[in-house]
Amino acid sequence: MYDEQQQPDHGPLAGFTVGVTAARRADELGALLQRRGAAVVHAPALRIVPLSDDSELLAATKEIIQRHPDVVVATTAIGFRGWVEAADGWGLGEDLLNRLREVELLARGPKVKGAVRAAGLTEEWSPSSESMAEVLDRLLEEGVEGRRIAVQLHGEPLPGFVEALRAGGAEVLGVPVYRWLPPVEIGPVDRLLDAAISRSLDAVTFTSAPAAASLLTRAEERGLLDELLAALRHDVLPACVGPVTALPLQARGVDTVQPERFRLGPLVQLLCRELPGRARSLPIAGHRVEIRGHAVLVDGELRPVPPAGMSLLRALARRPGWVVARADLLRALPGAGRDEHAVETAMARLRTALGAPKLIQTVVKRGYRLALDPAADAKYGGE
Repeated sequence: MYDEQQQPDHGPLAGFTVGVTAARRADELGALLQRRGAAVVHAPALRIVPLSDDSELLAATKEIIQRHPDVVVATTAIGFRGWVEAADGWGLGEDLLNRLREVELLARGPKVKGAVRAAGLTEEWSPSSESMAEVLDRLLEEGVEGRRIAVQLHGEPLPGFVEALRAGGAEVLGVPVYRWLPPVEIGPVDRLLDAAISRSLDAVTFTSAPAAASLLTRAEERGLLDELLAALRHDVLPACVGPVTALPLQARGVDTVQPERFRLGPLVQLLCRELPGRARSLPIAGHRVEIRGHAVLVDGELRPVPPAGMSLLRALARRPGWVVARADLLRALPGAGRDEHAVETAMARLRTALGAPKLIQTVVKRGYRLALDPAADAKYGGE
C-alpha cells in the first residue's frame, strides 16, 4: 500500500510547466522555478528601452534640473539607480543629485530608500508598506495645490495616482525611467500563447502590467483572445507579483493569485502551494497517484509521462473507476486520426512510464479504466 508519509525527493513544482513573461530578471525567476522542479517556458512579452537611449527621460531630467520641483517621488530601486546612471552618462549626474537634495524626496518602500541613500541622498519619508496609495494619502494630506510634483514612472500604470494629484491642483511631471516596447522576436510569445491555450502550461507568471497587457494584445492580434481568457480563467493559473500587475487581467475578468509580499521569492512560494493543491490525487490499485501537468507522482515518486499518455490519463481521471471507450480516448489524443490502434500504442507507453501497469485496467471490448481502490468507489461513483 502507498505510504502517505513518504518524503518526496523532488521539488514541489516537479511535473508542472510554468510560463515566464518577464523581460527583466527573467533568468532569476526561471532559476527559482527550476530549482523547485518546474519546467519553464520563457517568452519575454516586452522589451525595455535602455535608459541612456531614451530621449523622454533626458527631456524630463533637464526639466527637473532647470525648473525646481517641490516633490520627487521615487517608485522603484532599479529605476532610480538607472536614472542616476543615465544622467551621469549625459553629463548631468551632479546637477540632478544637487537638485534632488533641494526637494522633498519620497521613496516608495525600503528598497527604493536604499537606492536613494546609495546615491548620497536622504529621503524625506518612506512608507513601510511600499504602497503608492499611502504615498498619495500623505501628499494629499500635505496639500498639493500649486505644487510641482515629479513622479518616477516605472513602466506600470499608477491608477488614479497622477489623476488625484492633478485634481488636487498639482502640476505633475512624469519621469519615464524606462519604456516598454513589444519584443523584437514575437515567436516565443506565440509559442507561450499556444502552450497556454492547449493547456500545456500549468501557470503563467507576470511581473509587470505591461507584460500582461502585451500578451493579451498579441492574443487579440492572432484571434485567440477568447481562447486565452478561457484557459486563464479555468485551467492555467495566472500568478502576478502584485495587484498593479494584475490590473490588465482583472479588466478582462481573469482572477489571479498574488503573494502578500510583492517579490519574486514569495511569488514562487505561492506557486509551490497553489499548483500541487490543484493537482488530482487518486487512490489507484494500492497506490497514491497524483496527476500533474507533464508528470505523475506514484507513491511520491516522479514519473515523467509523454504528452499523449497524459492526455489518456486525464481522460480516464475525469471519471475515475469508470470505463472509457477507445473511441473517446482516441478523441482525447492530439492528432491521432481515426486509428484506434493509436490508443493501444499510447496506452502501452503510458503504463511503462507509470511503472505500475496495474493502475490501468483493460476492459475487453469496452475500453480502459483506472483501477480505483474499492474504498474510493462510493466517493467517485465507480461502476
